[in-house]
Amino acid sequence: MTTNRDRQRAAARARLEREMSHRAEQSRVRRRRNTTIAAGAGALIVLLAAAWVVIAVTSDGDKKNQAAADPSATPTPTSCSFLPMAHPSTSASPDPETAKYTKDVGLPPATGEARTGTQTMTLDTSAGTIKIQVDTAHAPCAAESFTYLASKKFFDNSICHRLVLQQVYVLQCGDPSGTGYGGPSYRYAEENLPTDKRPAYAEGVVAMANNGQPASTGSQFFIVYKDIEDSAQLKPNYTVIGRVTEGLDLVKKIAAAGVQPEPSAEPSAPASEGKPKTEVKINSLTMSTPQP
Repeated sequence: MTTNRDRQRAAARARLEREMSHRAEQSRVRRRRNTTIAAGAGALIVLLAAAWVVIAVTSDGDKKNQAAADPSATPTPTSCSFLPMAHPSTSASPDPETAKYTKDVGLPPATGEARTGTQTMTLDTSAGTIKIQVDTAHAPCAAESFTYLASKKFFDNSICHRLVLQQVYVLQCGDPSGTGYGGPSYRYAEENLPTDKRPAYAEGVVAMANNGQPASTGSQFFIVYKDIEDSAQLKPNYTVIGRVTEGLDLVKKIAAAGVQPEPSAEPSAPASEGKPKTEVKINSLTMSTPQP
């Protein structure tokens, strides 16, 4: 018979597989599956049904529009392609529920993205300042997307909607709706995947959430506040954009405070993931110009 502890760990793995940017379908019931961070990742997963994405932080995407079966086999693109979140053949007009969680600020420029050096992402949050060194040279499309969205104040006044406390140690942010379902009106391909790193997602790493399908990266991102060991079975399918250079202690303090319990949770089983008890509001997110 499994214990509450075993069930919590299994739920954390399953929900990381299905959510990381959207906490779609309350994936606790899908026990003992390989973990993937699928929170909508700037993706609107469940609500996009057969289309796309988002958090979570996974719903079935429109596989017709995917060029590869496994994002880990996708090299860093030589040019950035920002795609509509839904495959054009699925519907003439967007699902009203999907549109409700989408923040449409247009598309980043099709050309001219920086492909060298680094940038500094600064999160001015209610918990303090967090700075991230963005690897523009190896994640140019993600860097371009962040630079564009920051210029549109896309992230301003949004909350970090998801904290995971067991096996996968992440704080997830980047959804203006605060639901885990939200993101921009576009998606793009994964890049800079840590296929040769052990652990793939070490303490201090910042990576993009997606829905487990190729080219499903959006705006949601997660900060790793403790090494995610290989035993957590988190596949290296999420774009690494850089590392925290300031403020990781703040994230650890937020994690230590725990998460808000869900009404449906067992009283005897402390929650292992959910909204942080300490609200983390992004007052503003800014990107510096690229530096050599």
